[in-house]
Amino acid sequence: MKRTPPLLSALNASDSVYVIGVAGDSGSGKTTFASAIRHLLGDDLVSTISLDDYHLYDRKERKKRGITPLSPDANDFNRLEEDVTRLRRRLPIRKMVYDHSTGTITGPYPFHPARILILEGLHAFFTENLRRLCDFTLFVDPDPDVKKEWKFKRDTGARGYTEKEVREELAQRASDYSLYVAPQRRHATVVIGISFSRFGRNLGWEENIYRVTLSLSPWDHYPPGASLSFDFRSTLTSHGRPFSLFFRPAESRDGTAGSFELDGMLPCTCFGSLAAFLEETTGRDPENLLQDCRMLTPTAFTRLFVCGCIVAHMLSLADTGTDS
Repeated sequence: MKRTPPLLSALNASDSVYVIGVAGDSGSGKTTFASAIRHLLGDDLVSTISLDDYHLYDRKERKKRGITPLSPDANDFNRLEEDVTRLRRRLPIRKMVYDHSTGTITGPYPFHPARILILEGLHAFFTENLRRLCDFTLFVDPDPDVKKEWKFKRDTGARGYTEKEVREELAQRASDYSLYVAPQRRHATVVIGISFSRFGRNLGWEENIYRVTLSLSPWDHYPPGASLSFDFRSTLTSHGRPFSLFFRPAESRDGTAGSFELDGMLPCTCFGSLAAFLEETTGRDPENLLQDCRMLTPTAFTRLFVCGCIVAHMLSLADTGTDS
């Protein structure tokens, strides 16, 4: 008889939906990380809500009012909190949908939660109630230069903006980001900082190699398999690409325990124990990342690590008999 993976057993034993909040600025990579979490944990187990669907006004009306989507006045937090409360109880909702290609709002449409729900948007844990409703919080925080480059490519491509419109929007949104989005960092379990690689700025677009900083809060549920191991002989003889690892203990009282910085192409053998933990607990091979693989980007490792944190926390809730 095939054994039920521990993660699925934990989800089946819970009466509530496990909620993950993924916050950050527009163009920060939130959607990419949310998609990776969904794929690694199982597309059938995870549903996602874009919090853009809770904008009160369409693009034309926001422009008329002179407000950005980052302003609390442009978002329906009361409806969002009510909907997430229902979704946690595994109840369906009806919600609007924001269309980025046209800047319009349509709906409402029915939405049924899976066993894990990702809230992805500018204000995923902006209010105290949203923070209470989230079981795990992730803040994606690229450097301004990285964010600007990503936003230009995305908005002038998939979203149909002109370069002039993107520049104007960046200037208009800067103060709102500092006031309303950036403060959510201090409530995140994990903050992901993304900078251009010290081994070459061009590596970002050419090979998706960035310098990634994981700022971690004091938390009891980091995955037991999140260890690093190096085989010096194989690294020296066959790796062939530079990489670096750096750890900094917390130097402030902002709730951060410390941060790890990873850069370059890392040997896949470093993360075998983490990949094994994920495969053992989820029953899924983590994207085949470590099969016949010599090197792994810091971004790819970060996805594995975040998923490991989420799985370890869900298993701990099952062990203690506590619903999420």
